[in-house]
Amino acid sequence: MSNLLELDGPRFGPAAGGPPEQLVILLHGLGADGQDLIGLAPHWAEVLPNAAFVSPNAPFPCDMAPYGYQWFSVQDRSPETVLAGVRAAAPALNAFIDRELETAGLSEDRLALVGFSQGTMMSLYVGPRRERQLAGIVGFSGRLIAPDLLPEEIKTKPPVLLAHGDMDEMVPFDSMAQAEAGLTAAGIDVESHVCPGIGHGIDQNGLVRGAAFLQRVLTG
Repeated sequence: MSNLLELDGPRFGPAAGGPPEQLVILLHGLGADGQDLIGLAPHWAEVLPNAAFVSPNAPFPCDMAPYGYQWFSVQDRSPETVLAGVRAAAPALNAFIDRELETAGLSEDRLALVGFSQGTMMSLYVGPRRERQLAGIVGFSGRLIAPDLLPEEIKTKPPVLLAHGDMDEMVPFDSMAQAEAGLTAAGIDVESHVCPGIGHGIDQNGLVRGAAFLQRVLTG
């Protein structure tokens, strides 16, 4: 695997010191980098003091901006092209997950994925297709790619929390209901949270809901 695809990014914690008891992997959106989401870690560390947080840069330079990274290109937004892009990025993400779990000495039931926008799309694609079930997935402002394929490709059913601003100008708000329907049809337990008046971003209520969900699935 080339260096381009060997993911890495900023880290935080465990806040309590010592070896991690949980692992949270944060996946950023289009044109951002790992620094974009690692700022969530200190807030969530208040309820997960023994968790390690890592926010890798996506594997490819953003092809629509002079900086930042992307999991896949959206210059062609046709479903077939987007699915191909997600599939192309999935091996690098899976390899990163495997490496981080091995390094931390943890199993999948101590791992949660948190995504924003494109990062949510990657989380919802990769998570249920892994052989061993993750503790949970939090998806902010994203979509479920290829929901029709999920029932036949699903291997595990990690619980999911979806949060989406009802004023999102980038990823339509109704994407949350569509994702919930697709995940539920595949047998996955889903919670959804509407962020009133919020655009393409994460608000304080979303952070609080995310913290409660992560604390429950990782320490319950």
